[in-house]
Amino acid sequence: MQKITAAITGIGAYLPEYILTNDELATMVDTTNEWIMTRIGINERRILKEPGEGTSFMGVRAVNQLLESTDTKADEIDLLICATVTPDHIFPATANIIADKANIRHAFHFDINAGCSGFLYALATASRFVESGQYKKVIVVGADKMSSIVDYKDRSTSPIFGDGAAAVLLEPNYEGYGVVDMLLQSDGVGRHHLHQKAGGSVKPPSIESIAAREHFIYQEGQPVFKWAVSKMADISVEMMKKHNITSEDITYLVPHQANMRIITATAERMGLDPEKVMINIQKYGNTTAGTLPLCLYDYKDKLKKGDKLILSTFGAGFTWGSIYLKWAYDPK
Repeated sequence: MQKITAAITGIGAYLPEYILTNDELATMVDTTNEWIMTRIGINERRILKEPGEGTSFMGVRAVNQLLESTDTKADEIDLLICATVTPDHIFPATANIIADKANIRHAFHFDINAGCSGFLYALATASRFVESGQYKKVIVVGADKMSSIVDYKDRSTSPIFGDGAAAVLLEPNYEGYGVVDMLLQSDGVGRHHLHQKAGGSVKPPSIESIAAREHFIYQEGQPVFKWAVSKMADISVEMMKKHNITSEDITYLVPHQANMRIITATAERMGLDPEKVMINIQKYGNTTAGTLPLCLYDYKDKLKKGDKLILSTFGAGFTWGSIYLKWAYDPK
């Protein structure tokens, strides 16, 4: 029996129209374009401004574009997983909402929350359903409306995050293309350094928690940065060694877009030239679960069948991981 691998066979994306530049952000918080570009590498980010709309608004549009571009009917989808840290509601799952609005009626769906590693974890999970032979068409969505939990009075976090969504279609492949291997890790000590203080069952919303601005992102920058630089690089190099891959073999590193210095450090540890690194942080910022699929979307026309990609990420939790993937199709 031929081995089944889970291959990406299409990508869709959605980015809000509103662009928040560094210069505009500098009118809201004590910062400058130079400060942001030097320390983070972000020039602008997209912000979802539509009243009453959340993460699913972007996710649905990414999924609809994916279905259209791959000539796939909604009723053909077996499973939809949404990676997000900014769900529309605590329940139901944002995946349920996306599936309903996209008219996906013959699938089951659920959310994954692994911080900025969410899409990678979701892709790893989805690939197992395809590899088992049980499902033929699976959608993985990475979407976040980070502006909903960003404190625009906090200089340490407000320049970093943006809103966006992208989705990929996974299908069985019998030629060895698709997800080859995955390395996923977590260390719960990270929960102390990057989290949202209120809004959950430990500290439900209250007048006091709102007044204390505890429903926004809380981040201790130095420990998060040190862990991210170390773990993203370590796990990417580990994947290379495991499969005897050299820097010459790799077509692209697809890194989480959190900080340009982290991306550069990871690429240098892997021995990669800058042109082998997917980068769009300068125009989107950190869209959390959206960064990896948005990179694939932006670079899709440069990819060809057989290209070797290393996906690498680090997120709240702490969570981190790497996926070795062989690209499955040539652009149309």
